Amino acid sequence: MLNRSSGILLPVFSLPSKYGIGTFGKKAYEFVDFLRLAGQKYWQILPLGHTSYGDSPYSPFSVFGGNPYFIDLEILIEEGLLEESFLENIDFGNERIDYKKLFENRYLVLRKAWENARNSFDIDNFVIENPWVENYGLFMALKYKNKQLPWYKWDEKLIDKEKNEIYYAKKDLEDEIRFWIFLQHLFFKQYFKLKEYANNNGISIIGDIPIYAALDSADVWWDRDVFLMDEDNLPKFVAGVPPDDFSEEGQLWGNPVFDWEYLKKTEYEWWINRINFSFKLYDVVRLDHFRGFDEFWAVPYGSENAIKGKWMKAYGKELFNKLREKSGKLNIIVEDLGIITDSVTKLKNEFSFPGMKVLQFAFDGNPNNPYLPENYEENSVAYTGTHDNDTLRGWYEKLDNYTREYILKSLNIKEKNIDDIIFNIIKILFNNKAKWCIIPLQDFLSLGEKARINTPSTVGSNWQWRLNGSVLSEKLAVEIRALTKESRRMTLG
Repeated sequence: MLNRSSGILLPVFSLPSKYGIGTFGKKAYEFVDFLRLAGQKYWQILPLGHTSYGDSPYSPFSVFGGNPYFIDLEILIEEGLLEESFLENIDFGNERIDYKKLFENRYLVLRKAWENARNSFDIDNFVIENPWVENYGLFMALKYKNKQLPWYKWDEKLIDKEKNEIYYAKKDLEDEIRFWIFLQHLFFKQYFKLKEYANNNGISIIGDIPIYAALDSADVWWDRDVFLMDEDNLPKFVAGVPPDDFSEEGQLWGNPVFDWEYLKKTEYEWWINRINFSFKLYDVVRLDHFRGFDEFWAVPYGSENAIKGKWMKAYGKELFNKLREKSGKLNIIVEDLGIITDSVTKLKNEFSFPGMKVLQFAFDGNPNNPYLPENYEENSVAYTGTHDNDTLRGWYEKLDNYTREYILKSLNIKEKNIDDIIFNIIKILFNNKAKWCIIPLQDFLSLGEKARINTPSTVGSNWQWRLNGSVLSEKLAVEIRALTKESRRMTLG
């Protein structure tokens, strides 16, 4: 990583597309061009995984598999796998992402592409290079055969993975398995072509690893020993965080927690494979919920909230030592937000992982607040907000007048116009001493709460915001470039 660099946070799904969700197609390449013109070094994205119910990128069907929604259909038309006329009367949704329509219609199109490709598609090399994909393909094929039920409600012999049952399932579902492997082939073919274009233009991609696997995933179904599961194939404990100032009941995420004793016995093979795979996908990896690598909040399965959990020990230090032995330099950013203990800080510092500083958390009246720009460490990444925060404008507009005046005075901002205030807050963040500064695109555009990506612990309207492509103007890129150069974060010619 380079000193004093900057970048923009924009999820792939937020890119504009006439087919209902952002993809690895034309608009993604145009965004790379925009980043270069704006003098940026990094494009930070959210997880690329195959999303399950609820559409959260932090709860995928596989920690390895990519989201088939990101496969660009226009590229498939160019390659002769689809006819454009086939798409004319299919409704993928309009301004905001409509996941119901995507689920109902997108796979109809992708199956049509498979019909046109199945006789010429050779999966052997792809499977050799991606050994996880066979279990993923089998999992998805069985899920569809079992009416989308979670794996722990399938036939008992499939839950227990009896060899003869798996053998016959593979024979009976061979074409369906190949279809899901085909989608992964398309996904990674398109993604790595886009990544190559970004890298050739001086743009590095920061990618995100959710710490936990979803209960209903190929990972938990196939590698149950990695997780603390009971004899009924259900989790003994699920993940979350305890009650705090923001939530009296804590947060109950519902993911199975890891069996760190088993991971240790296997020399952390599961995690090392996962992180090394991510190093191929991304130039820099962001580890979500870093505290969970030191200790994690484990809540008994079936609990209604996260109150009655307990802290359990993780072996992150051993894992990262082993990973460094095998992989060398670890280009990792860690999400160390919330209540962080001394042992978590020690773990972070031992491996020189930069942590995150979020400006929206700074103004509680405490001059030693670690999120105030003047208190940032050099080895950190500064953000106005993350995907879990409101946009900077949405956050500011919801503040009472006293707090607004306090913030403007703290930051020495004289302007009264809201757009000028937002720009000056970003400018202050750019001029702090943190080596990296990442700004959500919505904040550069001074967009309000309607452009918020996610509100934690809520369902129904998250992960749906899409960018209006026309706002990525040359004028905006030049303004960002001037700000970047003025703050000496310029890295591109």
